[in-house]
Amino acid sequence: MSNFPKRPKIKIPKTMSEWIWDIIGYSFYLGSLIFLIFNWNELPEEVPAHFNALGEVDRWGSKMELIILPLIGVFLACFMQVIEKFPESHNYPERFREDNAKEFYLVSRKLVNQLKNISLIIFALIAIESISIALGKSNGFGVWLLPIAIFSALIPIVLGIMKQRKIK
Repeated sequence: MSNFPKRPKIKIPKTMSEWIWDIIGYSFYLGSLIFLIFNWNELPEEVPAHFNALGEVDRWGSKMELIILPLIGVFLACFMQVIEKFPESHNYPERFREDNAKEFYLVSRKLVNQLKNISLIIFALIAIESISIALGKSNGFGVWLLPIAIFSALIPIVLGIMKQRKIK
């Protein structure tokens, strides 16, 4: 016996905003992968492997470690794509009913879609930053990367909560 409440399965077509987010997120991901491939032979054996909160390199590692970021990205994208596909399995407030399910599903699905793509963009930027620093073409994003990453993930969450609160 399942602990999950029985919720209706509703087929809701992907919205234009979800398509746009996917195009942007996957473009950043693929762009960073192409950037890595084209610069692979030029990379030194040691590349930035970790950054502190100020955006400074605090650990150097093998250039093979740069493969970790795209692998995390593809795993994350696949995992979140599955979560996005089944909004009936998401967590909802007690006021969730069959007559407002479509609204809740759409808000929740859009939130997962945005977070998936924001994550892809952040991983792509970190990869590009590491490659650029290793090649001596950049000093990195500095102190701005962490706050931008945090706020870019928090804003959709706050907006999603606000949208869900408006559902009657």
